[in-house]
Amino acid sequence: MGFPSTPALTVDCVVFDPKGRVLLIRRGHEPFKGEYALPGGFVDVGETVEDGCRRELREETGLSVGDLYLVGMYSDPARDPRGHTASAAFLAQLIAPADPVAGDDAAAAEWIENWRGEQLAFDHAQILGDAEKFLAAISQD
Repeated sequence: MGFPSTPALTVDCVVFDPKGRVLLIRRGHEPFKGEYALPGGFVDVGETVEDGCRRELREETGLSVGDLYLVGMYSDPARDPRGHTASAAFLAQLIAPADPVAGDDAAAAEWIENWRGEQLAFDHAQILGDAEKFLAAISQD
């Protein structure tokens, strides 16, 4: 018996710097070419979602992170115009402050202070809002 047809598995990575800015990329390819997005992408076969998150962040921004905290799963069938994806979104802790350098399929990578004023790709505004709430909750502990 073969595997069933299922949504593609992706990851999204939320990284805040000590100044409260969020790390965003400019997408180099469609869909949403030129728009801001969270670093992320498809999980490779044989890779955990955590390893995929760290790899995608490193490939797209040149940055490495330590601990990852699951913000949530995002699986609306309409979240990606290419087809149904399910994304594990993580909040990541920077190992050390650093300047991002765009790579892989990112046209740019930068720290953004007011992300709410930007048009974000996919459902990344929702993910960022949820990550902020999550960060506020764990900061109170």
